[in-house]
Amino acid sequence: GQDLSDAAFPHMSVAECTFAGLPARLFRISFTGELGFEINVPARHGSALWEAIYEAGRTYDICPYGTETMHVLRAEKGYIIVGQDTDGTVTPQDAGLDWAIGKAKKDFVGKRSLQRPDIVAPNRKQLVGLLTEDRTKLEEGAQIVLDPKQQLPMTMAGHVTSSYDSDVLGRPIAMAVIIGGHGRMGETVHIPMPHGTVKATITSTNFYDPDGERLKA
Repeated sequence: GQDLSDAAFPHMSVAECTFAGLPARLFRISFTGELGFEINVPARHGSALWEAIYEAGRTYDICPYGTETMHVLRAEKGYIIVGQDTDGTVTPQDAGLDWAIGKAKKDFVGKRSLQRPDIVAPNRKQLVGLLTEDRTKLEEGAQIVLDPKQQLPMTMAGHVTSSYDSDVLGRPIAMAVIIGGHGRMGETVHIPMPHGTVKATITSTNFYDPDGERLKA
């Protein structure tokens, strides 16, 4: 009986309901940037819920998928994984998530820290996207340099945080933290790899569906 239309049950909604005869909480949330729902039931009913969903979906060629697929989908939308695309130095501004900060609030825990001169400095390592010129898939953790002709030891400008082959885009994509990254859109950087140095262009982290329309699809 739950109305699942976008108007009645928009993204980030939650409802108490019954699903497959089981008492449940239904969440409209998404790890991947696709239209998605999460169904919570008591743990003892988990197997029955899975079987009911799978049986109902067979008519629609339902396809279970795992975490590796989820990682590719989330990276295509620029969705970060905290601890992989961030570390203890990355702020919401560095990750492009300053929209989530309550700017209208007079105060909150951490507000003063976010305004420190070193935290708002433009040369901080910031999260960006990377597209390799020769479509090489970069190694996660690979170091990045701005000038490959500089003397050794080279100055490292950042590193690759996530890297995947994107089926929908037909090419590899990557995310990285790079010094002053938000101000370097369109610039070329260089990533030393075992077989040679790879050139990549700095882009937005939103490789696919930048307006988030698929959350409503």
